[in-house]
Amino acid sequence: MPELPEVEALALDLRGRLAGRAITKVHVAAFSALKTYDPPLSAIEGALVDGVHRHGKFLDIEASGLHLVLHLARAGWVRWKDEVPALPPKPSNKSPLAVRIVLDEVDGVTGGLDITEAGTKKSLALYLVRDPLDVPRVATLGPDPLADDFTRERLAAILADAGRKQLKGVLRAQGTIAGIGNAYSDEILHAARMSPYKPADSLSTDELTTLYDAVRTTLGDAVARSAGLAATELKAEKKSNLAVHGRTGMPCPVCGDTVREVSFADSSLQYCPTCQTGGKPLADRRMSRLLK
Repeated sequence: MPELPEVEALALDLRGRLAGRAITKVHVAAFSALKTYDPPLSAIEGALVDGVHRHGKFLDIEASGLHLVLHLARAGWVRWKDEVPALPPKPSNKSPLAVRIVLDEVDGVTGGLDITEAGTKKSLALYLVRDPLDVPRVATLGPDPLADDFTRERLAAILADAGRKQLKGVLRAQGTIAGIGNAYSDEILHAARMSPYKPADSLSTDELTTLYDAVRTTLGDAVARSAGLAATELKAEKKSNLAVHGRTGMPCPVCGDTVREVSFADSSLQYCPTCQTGGKPLADRRMSRLLK
């Protein structure tokens, strides 16, 4: 799933590509993707792009006072097209294409964006709104962990409010902290040398500082590595720099221990026992705890 660093890089890439361009048409090939009806998609036809922003994991294309807000879900992606077909796409269960954004002509060529979603579970979402806060899940986002106002004290308050909830879940909750998903929560906890099941309100003063630094450094470094990369390069960049996530059975780059996994109904987490759980493996079952 694209998370804060990848969506930030997509926003940066698209700012350069879309600056001064007009949106001439938005074709919806997967009707389940469109989540709004007022204003209608036709309202953005001819609108000039004013900017591209990020809200947590949401991508926001602002054009003439309207906002095309996109959530890529687990398997969505944005693909730049130097030239788009003249005919609109036809809905098809066999095609990953969900939405096509057509731009005005430059030197006789019509470019655009293809928004795709792999797999059979369709969760990608597109909203056309007058204000990003009109999107319910944007309006309820927690603070951005790379914003200036995300201080150590703010993280301390978040963890205190979370009580005995597990750190992994607190980091991933978009209403608590915006933009961190499954992959980067694994990476942050590995960098902080903390168990994913550690209770949020159990951190000492030093541990709070360690976790705060891990959040800022892990995400900040990922954003810095991704800056300037084209969309086609972002997935490979992310994968090549992960320490534990998606690396089950491989050696931990810090201590050499084998990276372990805990599987759930629709996701999994990865961790290093030596670095994070005192050498004890976590039971690989739902609601697992440290093996006694």
